Amino acid sequence: MAWQLRDASPDDLDGIMAIEHAVFPSDAWSRESMLSELSNRHTRYLVAFDQGAPDDLLAYAGLLAPRGAQQADIQSVAVVEAARRRGLARTLVQTLVAEARDRGAREIFLEVRVDNPNAQALYDSLGFERIAVRKGYYQPDNVDGAVMRLEIAEPKTRPAVGQ
Repeated sequence: MAWQLRDASPDDLDGIMAIEHAVFPSDAWSRESMLSELSNRHTRYLVAFDQGAPDDLLAYAGLLAPRGAQQADIQSVAVVEAARRRGLARTLVQTLVAEARDRGAREIFLEVRVDNPNAQALYDSLGFERIAVRKGYYQPDNVDGAVMRLEIAEPKTRPAVGQ
C-alpha cells in the first residue's frame, strides 16, 4: 500500500469522522468541533489515503499553531487499524512538527492516553518527553492523559561543497 498526504478541508469531514469514531469510540470529537478545527486559520490538518483510492481516508492528524506563537499543540492523530505499523503516524507527526517550526513554534505539546503504549512509544521515539499527567483527562473512560513536550530544534544546514 502506497499512501499520500494532503491538507484536509471541510470536504473531508465525513471521512475524518469515520476514522475518529473507529479509533476513539468512547471519546470521539463532535462533528461541530472537528469542522471548527478544519476551518480554523491557526490549524493544519492532514489526511492520508491510498494512492489508488484517494477518497478512502486511512488517517488524519491535526496541529494548532498560530503563526509566531512559541508553542504548538498536536490536536489528534488517528490511523485506521488496517494501515497501522507502517510508519504513517510517524510521518504525520513529523510533518506537523515541521509545520509548527515553519510557523515559529519552538516547542510542541500533545496529550496521549496512558493506556495507549503504542502511541507513547512513537512519541518517545520522536523525542517527546513526558512532563505531566492530567488525571481523568479522557472522558467518559476517566483515563489519565500523559502530557508530552518536544523542543523543536532549528533545522541544520551545511554549506554546499564542490563546484
